Amino acid sequence: MRNLHEAMRVLSVNLGKAAQMLVGGQPTRSAIGKRPSLATVPLSALGLAGDEQADLSVHGGVAKAVYAYPSEHFGFWQTVRAQARAADWDTPVPAGLLGENLTLQGLTEDRLWIGDLLHLPDAVLAVSEPRLPCAKFCAVMGFAQAARMMSQSGYCGTYLGVVRPGHVRAGDVIRLEPGPREVNLRELFMARMGRAR
Repeated sequence: MRNLHEAMRVLSVNLGKAAQMLVGGQPTRSAIGKRPSLATVPLSALGLAGDEQADLSVHGGVAKAVYAYPSEHFGFWQTVRAQARAADWDTPVPAGLLGENLTLQGLTEDRLWIGDLLHLPDAVLAVSEPRLPCAKFCAVMGFAQAARMMSQSGYCGTYLGVVRPGHVRAGDVIRLEPGPREVNLRELFMARMGRAR
């Protein structure tokens, strides 16, 4: 059986610049469109070098410096996007589509708790809070029910604070250090969405 720690890694580091996009038919400034970087990316207390956030009231800042999303959910999104006719059935979900800075492997929401630390080779990040879906998320996913699908599934990803700045690159192995383990990330998300169970 494979060691769970060996399975935890950064698959992709994704960056984006703020630009205009249509949200509900209205032009809106957003940096949700992220693209993978092949480089080693500097990481400061406020996030990744070369990445932007358009609305600092809901994204960015010390507690939400980095947004990470588990690749394990990409199959789900591929299926529901196809069902909604937002993409073809054989079109995979590319890294960065959900607005995530880090596409992760082996760290789904049910395995993460607020205060857990993610040790990378040259940086340390802390699980701070779940991401809540918004109209921009629906727009980039290509169908109006995307936010509802995130709410029902609990597939929210996590915001991360930067405990120790450094550098991040695709392929970085992650070591999970448990925090207080009082508040589970997925449970907090479901409670905030009014779907506690």
